[in-house]
Amino acid sequence: MAAPADTPLDVVVIGGGIVGVCAAAALAEAGRDVTVIDRSGICEETSAGNAAAFAFSEVLPLAHKGMARQVPRWLMDPLGPLSIPPAYLPRLMPWLWRFWRAGRPARRAASLAAQAALMRLAESEWAALMQRSASGHMLREDGCLELYESAAEFAAAQAGWDERARFGIAFRHVAGADLAALQPGLSERFVRGTFVPGWKTVADPQALGKAVWAHAEAQGARLRRTAVDRLQREGDCVAVTTGDGRRVLARALVVAAGAWSHRLARQLGNRIPLETERGYNTTLPVDAFDLRRQLVFSRHGFVVTPLASGLRVGGAVELGGLERPPNYARARAMLDKAQRFLPGLKTEGGQQWMGYRPSLPDSLPVIDRVPGPGTVVYAFGHGHLGLTQAAATGRLVCALVAHQEPAIDLAPFSAGRFA
Repeated sequence: MAAPADTPLDVVVIGGGIVGVCAAAALAEAGRDVTVIDRSGICEETSAGNAAAFAFSEVLPLAHKGMARQVPRWLMDPLGPLSIPPAYLPRLMPWLWRFWRAGRPARRAASLAAQAALMRLAESEWAALMQRSASGHMLREDGCLELYESAAEFAAAQAGWDERARFGIAFRHVAGADLAALQPGLSERFVRGTFVPGWKTVADPQALGKAVWAHAEAQGARLRRTAVDRLQREGDCVAVTTGDGRRVLARALVVAAGAWSHRLARQLGNRIPLETERGYNTTLPVDAFDLRRQLVFSRHGFVVTPLASGLRVGGAVELGGLERPPNYARARAMLDKAQRFLPGLKTEGGQQWMGYRPSLPDSLPVIDRVPGPGTVVYAFGHGHLGLTQAAATGRLVCALVAHQEPAIDLAPFSAGRFA
């Protein structure tokens, strides 16, 4: 039975994406009374259209992957891997400055160690959560194949692979017949590849999110489908005013609203430099190509993933905020490239999509209990890694809400690190 309007709820989670759902599951399993608030429902927005990867080996922050060196070249192509609408550039400059600073060598070791620790926790937490939520049948352990078009491109990637090797990440470089065996039908333009056996994907990211939610619901979690208009601290609670005109109090509040989270955090007095990476994809029919595993075209900023529902061609980055209309020419450009890279690919019958990745300049999320009356926990800013890191974030959120010691050091994920 729902509590009366003037009775504080135990825990309110704002956001029904994969991070919010995993947080709700962990809290409900711990015996907390959990209410999730989301305007669309469970995993209906960005979590529905991601690339379906458990990218546990992806420990290099974007600023450390040579991305800054490629930005000028990419920006020359309005449909390339990175796009910034000219009118949005002045607003973006402070974020770009922080992104450049995050790539400085002095910050490399700390960022890598933090990301690696979160990834190790993510892998173990997902294995356990998929077992508890009876979703293990959705897991695919085919590895991924990163592809290179020249010896120079392959050589430039080696520093990153050396960094991964330091953290025990397994991989092997392939060429010739070994490359063709891992993915038949590749264009001959690809001369080398790197196979990562520990990389995993899921059959459908939205279906996985809904399965985890069904598990959370079985533990007592509830959903309210409405927007959140206003947050305000009141005594030892937080008042949440929703889009349907109602107002509820929460003893503990978790903000996991993805790309919209910084707007809510600002209402609570925290200015966090979160930007929106608008990502695009096209999901083709299942028979579009005989794809054996996820393929990564890092130079071009996109991947191709086999799903239960089709073949997804997606990625790229458009730093354009939350308000601009979609530019689906970006999805078409990736599809055209995919057809050149996979000459037998059938591109008819695809469904286009755009989603909003919440991105912080150092590629680390905010996972933190912020000072002030009441219990307020932030869990957002995972960028390209929301699905990968969701189960770990849920476990950490549960500890923070309970004022318990988290499983890893959360200092690198502090909301105050940008002050």
